[in-house]
Amino acid sequence: MIAPETKRPFVAIACGGTGGHLFPGIAVAEELKKRGCKIALLISPKKIDQQAVKSARDMEVFTLPAVGLQNRNYFSFTISFWKSFCAARKFFKTQKPDAVLAMGGFTSAPPILAAKKFGAKTFLHESNTIPGRANRFLARFVDEAFVGFPETESRLRAKKVFTTGMPVRPQFCSSGRESAQNSENQSRLTSAATIENCRAALGLNPNLPTILVVGGSQGASGLNEMILSVLPLLAGKNLQWLHLTGAGDFEKVKAAYAAQKLKAVVKPFLAEMDLALGAATISVSRAGASSLAEIAAMRLPSLLVPFPVATDNHQFFNALAFEKTGAAKLLEQKNSTPEKVAEILVELVESETLRSTMQSALAQWHAPKAAEQIAENILSAITERANLSGERARPRVQCSASRRTQSNDAQISIV
Repeated sequence: MIAPETKRPFVAIACGGTGGHLFPGIAVAEELKKRGCKIALLISPKKIDQQAVKSARDMEVFTLPAVGLQNRNYFSFTISFWKSFCAARKFFKTQKPDAVLAMGGFTSAPPILAAKKFGAKTFLHESNTIPGRANRFLARFVDEAFVGFPETESRLRAKKVFTTGMPVRPQFCSSGRESAQNSENQSRLTSAATIENCRAALGLNPNLPTILVVGGSQGASGLNEMILSVLPLLAGKNLQWLHLTGAGDFEKVKAAYAAQKLKAVVKPFLAEMDLALGAATISVSRAGASSLAEIAAMRLPSLLVPFPVATDNHQFFNALAFEKTGAAKLLEQKNSTPEKVAEILVELVESETLRSTMQSALAQWHAPKAAEQIAENILSAITERANLSGERARPRVQCSASRRTQSNDAQISIV
């Protein structure tokens, strides 16, 4: 249902910090925008945020002076938290939000707490199997919570919890990348182009099997080092690489491929991840929830190497859930050797049967309606509040759900 033009609901989405928070937030924002909502994205000053929001159209972008809690930076975190709360409150005074959605991470809490002061409906989405610190804190304050994994429901102390799956942007589509079309000689379509066109767009050979290496939106030094140790063992194979390194390791990784005379495209960052996944035969990836959702949407067979120091080891449990269903291979970084990694990668590239089995298993992890369900539930809650006078409220979307009762430093832009 489209919101009436005379009263456009205003929804703010706090989704900054990493691509894993930001891109799913943009996916929900796009669905709300389709339904006539006015949208503001609340992000951090980090470069990844500022780059990623360039793809968001007709949405207001509000930068909070937030920093993450790491390396015991308690003082700077507390100061930035207070500044972010004040900045969000000042922003909401200029345009009162009807709802605020937090996608997790260090930009989430201040806008939710500020929004409560204005009577807005509040929501959060937890994408990982193990909830993050921000969402564990926020769960008791929000009206509803959405989760990506069913087992996460019992780990959030929210009034209502709905399992929706993980929102992904619409350009991530398996289409022809189904198990019946697994051969490199057959057309495997993405939402934009064939696998050959994806490769050509990235400067790759359209006809060579391709291994994608990606450590998340900011790269991963440990993963980069692991792959560099494997390159000599795979130098004789007829394949090519697409390696997204992060800014810090770009020159070193590029030089390593050149030294081995391997066919490779090396980039520090790529905004068009649909092209990267669309070009790949297999991937080597960290196990953040957003990355897994995109892998599932594209049905991309993968070796998952969880970030070993992720909070509460949540990436390991994300990857374990995939491995248990046959949707991916799991290898902990501490247990990796060049020989073991090379063996897994060769098997994945050369065995169509194994890739086909993984693609079938990945289908169960793709939730194509997740962003739509979240958007509809947010609008339902807004409408219910608006119709307390007696008008009939819009019906709830039925998710697979569990219901439990229990600044001055800010910057604003329009993109």
